[in-house]
Parts: sequence; C-alpha cells; structure tokens
Amino acid sequence: MHRDTGKGERPPSFFVGIGASAGGLEALEAFFAHMPANSGMAFVVIQHLAPDYKSLMVELLSKRTAMAVRRAEQGMRVEPDTVYLIPPRKHLTIFHGKLILKEHDHGKGLNLPIDIFLHSLAQDQAEKAIAIILSGTGSDGVRGIRAIKEAGGMIMVQSEASAKFDGMPRAAVATGLADIVLPPEEMPARLLGFIRQPIADPAHRTPVLFSDADGLDRIFQLLREQTKVDFTLYKPSTVMRRIERRMTVTQAEDLNAYVRVLETRPIEVATLYRELLISVTSFFRDHSVFDALRTHYLPSLLRSVGNRELRFWVPGCATGEEAYTLAILVRESMAGLGDARNIKIFATDLDRDALLNAGNGVYPDSIGADLPAGLLTKYFVHREHTFQVQRQIREMVVFAQHNLAKDPPFTNIDLVSCRNLLIYLQPALQQKVMAFINFSLNPGGLLLLGTSETPGEAIELFETLDHKLKIYRSRGRKRPLAGVPFQVSAHTPLETTAVRFDSGRRVLSARQEERMQEHLLEALAADYGFALAVVNEHLDLLFLAGETDGLLRLPSGRVHNDITRMAVKELSIPLATGLQKVFGSGDEIRYTNIRLPSGAGVRTMQMRMRLLPAKKGHERIAVVAIESAASPQNELPANGTQAYDLSQEAEQRIHDLEQDLQFTKENLQATIEELETANEELQATNEELLASNEELQSTNEELQSVNEELHTVNAEYQSKILELTETTNDLDNLIAATNIATLFLDENLEIRKFTPALEKIYRITEADLGRPLFHLAHCLEGIEPLTTVQTVVGGNRMIEQECRTRDGDWFLMRVLPYAVGGGETSGIVLTFTDIGPLKQIQADLSMERSQLLSVFNSIDHIIYVADMDDYTVLFANETARKVYGERIEGGICHEVLQQRSEPCDFCTNVIIRANPGVPHRWEYRSPVTGADYDITDRVIHWPDGRSVRLELAVDITERKRMEMALCEVVESGEADSGNR
Repeated sequence: MHRDTGKGERPPSFFVGIGASAGGLEALEAFFAHMPANSGMAFVVIQHLAPDYKSLMVELLSKRTAMAVRRAEQGMRVEPDTVYLIPPRKHLTIFHGKLILKEHDHGKGLNLPIDIFLHSLAQDQAEKAIAIILSGTGSDGVRGIRAIKEAGGMIMVQSEASAKFDGMPRAAVATGLADIVLPPEEMPARLLGFIRQPIADPAHRTPVLFSDADGLDRIFQLLREQTKVDFTLYKPSTVMRRIERRMTVTQAEDLNAYVRVLETRPIEVATLYRELLISVTSFFRDHSVFDALRTHYLPSLLRSVGNRELRFWVPGCATGEEAYTLAILVRESMAGLGDARNIKIFATDLDRDALLNAGNGVYPDSIGADLPAGLLTKYFVHREHTFQVQRQIREMVVFAQHNLAKDPPFTNIDLVSCRNLLIYLQPALQQKVMAFINFSLNPGGLLLLGTSETPGEAIELFETLDHKLKIYRSRGRKRPLAGVPFQVSAHTPLETTAVRFDSGRRVLSARQEERMQEHLLEALAADYGFALAVVNEHLDLLFLAGETDGLLRLPSGRVHNDITRMAVKELSIPLATGLQKVFGSGDEIRYTNIRLPSGAGVRTMQMRMRLLPAKKGHERIAVVAIESAASPQNELPANGTQAYDLSQEAEQRIHDLEQDLQFTKENLQATIEELETANEELQATNEELLASNEELQSTNEELQSVNEELHTVNAEYQSKILELTETTNDLDNLIAATNIATLFLDENLEIRKFTPALEKIYRITEADLGRPLFHLAHCLEGIEPLTTVQTVVGGNRMIEQECRTRDGDWFLMRVLPYAVGGGETSGIVLTFTDIGPLKQIQADLSMERSQLLSVFNSIDHIIYVADMDDYTVLFANETARKVYGERIEGGICHEVLQQRSEPCDFCTNVIIRANPGVPHRWEYRSPVTGADYDITDRVIHWPDGRSVRLELAVDITERKRMEMALCEVVESGEADSGNR
C-alpha cells in the first residue's frame, strides 16, 4: 500500500488521461519524447494489458522522458510532472487526486479500462481533465470522452492517418466531441498552448467575458445566422463555459479575437454550435430510473390506456440512445404483459448531424457496458466494431429536427422524457418548455426529468410519483398555449441580446410588445369568431388563436410546421395559393364559398389573408382569418380586396383532380408495397445470415481482444529485443577489445559461446558450438581445465589458477558459475587473462629486490625502517638481525632497540615529521648491546604512502674507546708536566 508522504506538494495544473491499445507504444513514445518534463501536468496512461504479462512500459517510457514514470499503486497521490501506468489485471480510477485500484472481473463482459478511468477523471477533476485517445482497435474511450466533455474537459485524438490501428481514434472522432486531432508528436505543443491560456485554469478566470456585450452579440448573431438557433436564453454559465473552452482550444487571447476566428472560419461556428448543444447521452443513463420504469410505471401505463397506440416524446434526444432505451423497455414490458400494440416514439433535437446518426442506430461496441445483461444480443446486431439497433426497434422511433423554443409541441403524448435539458436553459425558457410539455401530455401521462431538474412553477400541473427519480404524472390541467407562443417573430432584435443574456429573468420590451400583439389577436378572434393564424414566408405557423376545430390538425408522424399541411384538405389549396399571392404582391386576398364537411352536413367558410406591419430587418409575416360565411352568396370585396369564389364547378374540378391524384398515389403505393415486400424478404434472409454469423462475430471479437493484448506485448518485446541486441553487440565489442579469452558453457558443459582470443589455448572453431568441453584439446601444461570446471560445478564457487602453455605463455585462469539472477546459476564461464607481461615484471622486481638485499646485507652497519605511526619495524638488514636477533622485523622499534616503553623523541617530533628527507645525526649508546653508535635518521615515504623512519647506525664503540684512551694519555701527560 502506497502511503501519502504528506509533503504538501502543489497539485497538477491538469490531469491528462491517455488511452492506448494496439499500436499505442509507438504513439506513447512519440508523445512523451516531445513533452517537456516541467509542464506541471500529470499523465495517467491506460492500456489493454494481458492479465499474466509483466509490462515493460515503465522501463521503455523512462528512456523517452525525463519525467518520473511509475506503476500505479493503491492510494498513490497524483503529482505533477509524473507519468502513471496501469498495472495488469486492474481497473484504475481516481478519487480526490488519489489513484484507486480494483481487480478486473473477467465475468462482467467487455473490458473497458479507458472508459472506466476517464469517467472517474471527469467526476473527480471536471474542467481540469484532459483526455487523449491514441492508437488501438475497438471503441474503448468513447464513453469516457463523453463524460469528460460533459464535465467541461478537453479532448485530443490521434489522427487516423498516423495511428497504426485507427479503431479507437476513428470512434472518438465520430462522436464529434474531439477538440484537437493531431499526430502524437504534434500534440504536446498544442497541449502546452492550451494550458497556458489565461482562461484555461478555472481558478484564474475573470468575469471580463460577461462584460463584453458587443462580442457576445456578435457571437450570438453568427450562431443564429448559420444555425437559425437563438442561444440567448441558455444559461449564461453554460454558454460562457463552452465559449471559454473553445477560446482556449483555438488559443484566442480575448473575446474579440475569438469573434474574428468565428468570422474567418465558419467551421468554428459549427463547432461552437455542437459544443453548446451538449449532445452527451448513453443507453440506460441512471439505471435506477429505467429500472423503475420497467418494473412499475410502464406496465401500469400500458394497462391504463386500453388497446390504443402509445405515443412517447423525447425532446433533446441527441444521438438517440435514450429514445432506443425507451423503445427497448416498452417492448420488454409488452412482452411481460403479453401485450401487442403500436408504439410511436418521437425523438427530436436541434442537431441534424446527431439525428442522422441516431436514425442509423449504429453505436460503438463499448455500449455493451451500459446495457443490462441479455438486451445487447436481443436487440442489437453486431457488425465489426459496432452494434446496430434491430430494425423492429428502429421502426418504433421517429427522429425529427425540432426547436423547443419555437416549434409547436406534439399532441396526445403518453410519456415525455426531457432529461438533463432544462438545466441548460434560463427560467423563462424552462417555463415555456414545461408549458409545451403539459400541453402535449394526455391526462395521466408520465414525465421524466433529470436528477437535477424540477417542473418549477408548473409543479401544480403534475403529480409527483417519485421525487428522487424525478418521475411525474400529468394532472390533465390543460393551459392554452396563447400565453406561450411558438414565436411570432423569427428573429429577436440584437439590441436585447446582452440584456436578456445577462439577467435571464428580466421582462424585455420586445417581449411585452409581442404579448400585446398576442392579446390583441386573441381578443379579435374571440369577439368576432375568427380563427386567426400568423405565418411567415415559409408558411410556418407562428401563432394561433380562436377556434380551429375542423380547420387545422396536427398530423401524426414527423412534425411539420407548414400550415398548408396542418390544414384540412379543403383549406390547404386556398391557403397555399393565397399566401403565395399575399407575400408576392402584398395585396389582401379573400376566398369565399369554401365548403367544409361537418357532422351536420356542409358548412360554408370564408378566408382573408393580408400582410402584417413589420419592423425593418424583421421577417415578413401574414395573418390568416377564417370565419363562417353568413350566407352562401358572394360578397363584394371591400376596398379593392381581391376576392375568389370557390364555386361548385371549381370544387368539382378540384375533386376530379384529387381523384386522379389519389388514383396515381394508390398505384404508386401498390408498387412501393411490392418493393417493400421484396425488401422484407431480403431483409429476413439477411437477418438469418446475420444471426448465423453472430456467434462467429462474438468469437472474432474475443480473438480480436486477445490479438490486441498480444500486439501490445509484442510491441514491448520488440523494443526490448532491440535493446538486448544493442547490449549484446556492446558486450561483444567490449570482450573483443579486452583481448581476454572467454569460454561460455551451458549447464551440460557444452560450448555456448567463445571469444577469438580463446584460440591461443584451445583448438576451437565456430563448428564446435554445442560440443562438450572434453572434446576440445588445449595447450596448457600441468593443469586440466575440465577438472577445475567440475570442481566449480560441485562447489558453486570461483577458482583462480595461474597456468602456462607449451609455448611458455602465462595466463590467469578464472572458472566461475554463470549467474542468472536470484542466486541461480546456469553454466560455467572460463576466462584466461594474459599475465605474461605481469610475470616478467614480477621476475624483474624479484631480481631487483635480491640485488638490493645483497647490497644492504653486505653493509656492516645497522639499517632498519620503522613505521612512525605504529612504530613497527618494517625492514632490517642482516647486520641488524645479527645484533638484535631475528625478532627485530615486526617488532616495536623502541621496545626492541631501546628497551623503552614509550617512543623516542624522533618519532614523536612534529617538526621532524613535517620535513621529510632532512637528515638528523647523533650518537647513542644502546642499552641492549652496550655499544656506541653514530646514528643518521631521516623521514621518508614508504611505497604505500606511509611516513617511515630510515636509520643508519654505525658502530663507533672502538673509536670511542680509542678516543677515551687518547684522552687519558693526554691527561696523564698534562699531569706530568705540571708536576715538573
């Protein structure tokens, strides 16, 4: 267990999760070779590793980066400028900046370690999280980058062209969430540019962006011009966070610089648009909610509505996972009840690209981790590295582009799932959406909201079924939509953008004006019995007031806001032709004698159309008034209004044309049905083939996973083999350069390897590799290497021995065990070092020593050398040994020579020791021999560097005796002279 050292080091500026699989070693080496070691970031590398394989990644990456490379341990705190590697057989997560390890359960299906770590990284670090997806097969990492993006993090992906295996990069790019796509060697520079942006770190952001109203106005205008969506009623925090993130990615210094990027690069507008839509979802998101639906609420709903068709609505469906989840759940519930009925699920979103993907129903194979057991094989078809929703489920869902802020809602809906959408909207737009949802739901219909959402002021319209899971039931209290129009004006004046965006709750003057217009139109409709409709030039219905029963209807299927499609067939042609003339000429148009079938027979209607006054720069709109005719006679048009009477003959002609059209449609429909029948037969055959192939695909998937792990292992081994080859070459060259004869034997004492210098001792060639040692003849005298080898094998210890060849060459033979680590051996190594020059030097030295000893021993004076530190006699000539005995060498000089217990003054004199080479002379009578000596001492340095005392003692006893005798003679002579 790794323990926190408590050093209080600064945390990493960003946490970078790197996912790699097959082919990832090369990408990782290229990435870290270009990443500086002092970036302040922490890197966690997640790979697909074989469970029984000891990874060499620590050693391999350590050679590519100066950062510390560590294998992750339980509880290890993540530090900056450090690389952490996932160990085999483990899942790695992060919690409060510490790494958490968990055993991988092979019985739980797909192994997705990259998704698991990135998901935890998103939860733990939010905007400080960065995900990088490198080479690999499959789609591991897709769910993880969705979580990172939803938390506000940044996504980098290796370009497919540079990836050895492009499965993972392609799946990540296909999500549309990647911020940067580059080869791995170019990523570090962009990554450093990203983190050095002033607004990259949430702790250093300032509210400057909120104060730049002109820049925000221009951004919203560019978005509205290109996408037809107004984002001013989205929550400011959400919008600004996404804008700041794009500014950091594009490295724009301020808001004005980012505006210039948007103006010069339209693709950046599309990217920001996708960022703001936040198309992040998954199958069975929040399992507890869908478990409650499957076990309780859906069966209850099915039982309560009789045998009629069920209609669901999923606004903000993104890529369709939640819509298909509902389809699967309701199919499971019907199977449990033995029920069979039509189910229609309307799934809507602003993002057209997301809807196209949703319609195809193709998802990466990583969705297997989201789906409960059994549902994946039951409702999905596996194709390569993807799963496709079965055709029966896809046919239950209708995908359509729809704007909740302005398009009319669906009607007669039994369940609305509007999860995690309201949290991104300002309160005013939230209430408008809730009004639409309430209008759509049948009494008793279910409403699902996200875990952080509530109905707000509309709570009185719903009964709370589960407060924790956010499941509600409609009370059936319908409110008219007149107070929440779809959108009278197609464009909001830009002058109000900053005000609306800044407050979100402020009542705007433009909005008040619109409501006054709405109230006026409603009053006119009520007082005069009109049905009033406001449309734009595209014939989109913008506003509706008055009684429209029998005039307009909302068709089933995909929602069309075209009033001519919503009108009954008797009104559709007059509406289309009349509105075209009104917008073309600007004149008012009036139709009379329009006959509509009713329950009591036929009623006659008349219709007026005219343009409404519009402000400059606003879209032109027209009003349509439909009322009952007082009498069937034509009325004269007032004030030059063009009037058209739909007489009986015109009606008959229209009726005949409609019959012809209907006949043509029926023939076309028959042809289509025949083609569909043939197509269904082909589809059935194809599905049988797919079902037959499914087991093979499952086996192939397992093999692919094993192959992926093997490729990772093989890549590491290849790198290690290259290093070993280089090391072997280095050793071969080193051995050859030393010119040491070396022989390697295996455990059977067979020849494994040898160096060229061995040919001086053994008659050996390359053909002898693998032969036993005793097969070889050698040229050594008086020694048998095989016997020595067998002794080493038995004793497991090294033996050294000098040996000589027949040619007179000397070698030092070393025989030692071949160690393989852990105290184990596997063979024998013999080395023969040429010591011929050494032997010659030894002979020369021996000769010189003999000569010196002869010289010293021939001198009749005492000569000895003593250590001045421990006073040991190191050398004494033959004269000294005769006088003091053989015990003088090795003895203590002052004890042997002077019979003293303490050293003499010469050895202890600091001044004498500090001046080596200076002779000191005096006379001394030995207490041992009783003789007198003329002594010369000097300090010299011994070969090993020690300070020693060199003494020469000349026996002057006879001289002293003669001097004394001479003195006595002189004294006697002087005495005699005195006596005379």
